[in-house]
Amino acid sequence: MQTSGDEPGAPESERPARQNGAAAERQLPSLARNRLSIAGLIIAVIILADMLSLAGMTMLGVQLNPYVGIFAYLIGPAIMILGLLLIPAGMLFERRRRRKFLPGELPPFPRLDLNEPSVRRGFLGAISFALFFVALSMVASYQGYQFTDSAMFCGQTCHVPMKPEFEAYQDSPHARVACAGCHVGPGATWFVRSKLSGAYQVYAVMFNKYPRPIETPIQELRPIRAACEQCHWPQKFYGAQLKIFPHYGYDEKNTPMRIQMLIKTGGGSAEFGHATGIHWHMNIANEVWFAATDKQSQVIPWVKVRTPDGRTTEYVAKGSSLNAKQIAAIPIQTMDCVTCHARPSHKFLPPDQAVDAAFEGGQLDPTLPFLKRQAVKALIKHYNSSEEAAEGIATALDTFYRNRYSQIYAAKWPQIRAAIAAAQQIYKKNMFPFMRVDWRTHPDNIGHLYYPGCFRCHDGQHVSADGRVIPQQCESCHTVLATPTSVAEFKHPVDLNDVGGATCSTCHTGGVL
Repeated sequence: MQTSGDEPGAPESERPARQNGAAAERQLPSLARNRLSIAGLIIAVIILADMLSLAGMTMLGVQLNPYVGIFAYLIGPAIMILGLLLIPAGMLFERRRRRKFLPGELPPFPRLDLNEPSVRRGFLGAISFALFFVALSMVASYQGYQFTDSAMFCGQTCHVPMKPEFEAYQDSPHARVACAGCHVGPGATWFVRSKLSGAYQVYAVMFNKYPRPIETPIQELRPIRAACEQCHWPQKFYGAQLKIFPHYGYDEKNTPMRIQMLIKTGGGSAEFGHATGIHWHMNIANEVWFAATDKQSQVIPWVKVRTPDGRTTEYVAKGSSLNAKQIAAIPIQTMDCVTCHARPSHKFLPPDQAVDAAFEGGQLDPTLPFLKRQAVKALIKHYNSSEEAAEGIATALDTFYRNRYSQIYAAKWPQIRAAIAAAQQIYKKNMFPFMRVDWRTHPDNIGHLYYPGCFRCHDGQHVSADGRVIPQQCESCHTVLATPTSVAEFKHPVDLNDVGGATCSTCHTGGVL
């Protein structure tokens, strides 16, 4: 007859020893009662409570500090997993310790007898917790994925060198588009590639190895057709659009001037008719390639165009010092959206343009004499830090009006104080001494006022072998209007007869007086 605790088929000589071992094991406290396992349990419980509370706050719409997000979705789960691993590790070390001090009384491996209520309850509890932990891990992993793709993560946490780009992004037309929407886009492949490249960026930030300023254009960025064109329909025909450009003079009255211009955006495809206007270049029916001698594509000596009729034409800039062999060695680029829209979300405004916008927005009072001139003059000075710039701008404007216009200074001190604050804000959003970034470091090739832009190719100097020239006809892209319904001839405020073939950016540098 088999007694309680006997194992069927076991030799009689082994049964007493096994029974004694089982009895000894039942008399000892739980293996989890050791310092390492208890410490692991405490860590896991604390982190779990923190994660649940932070998740609850997020669900309630509470805006958390970005560093809290890093802890909640990245660091916290890792610490909790470590705490959970300490529990079985402590139990293993405790069992080894007991076997060392009780030789022969404990079996090599723990028994799992589900017939015993206490063991069964422990087993079911472990399975339930494992399922809960797997579900929590899935939620935390998804939240972590979303957080690392958020604008908060890109601009305010790990990417400190990206502060200039983040400041400009918040004022851009894409301010509600997550950074990853353009820089990464949908799909797991580009997400993994971005995180792998981000590993070096983390190293560069930790050891201060990143360049100042951040170099552009970004290499190995997701193809434009897979990013921009997910939202911007390139075949759409836009026609002409009215745009009004405000300008204020450098004279005592800050004389306003508004240029009304009809921008011939154009566009289209074979289905809607041949592309016209500025978007003729959109690579729908027409294909354009170019070779640039600099990284930011500001000097383009060679252009190749293929039109819908299949005709291909190559243009070479007159006076180029490069021969055919040297041009052939330059990497050929396909013209796409960012060839012109070089700064769609990270535009740093030139001082005079930013001051004009502040006048137009009511932040600057045009009745303050020479405000345009003095504000731009204060903004273009060299400062070693943003703090030094804020103090220098305040001193420059305050001193000017106090010494030159004492009566106006006394009567309009609130407007002068508002002008100082507006100028300081312009500097804060567009110039960053720490990263050596301002409007000159990152050209924007929309138009041609401050940067070569259109004139990189449309300068009248790019000629084909049969004598054709890439035209420099202003009316191809825009028309100056006297009123919204009548065309006017544009007259420059300053006589340019002696300037010759100079382009706008020759003089319009953004703030140098």
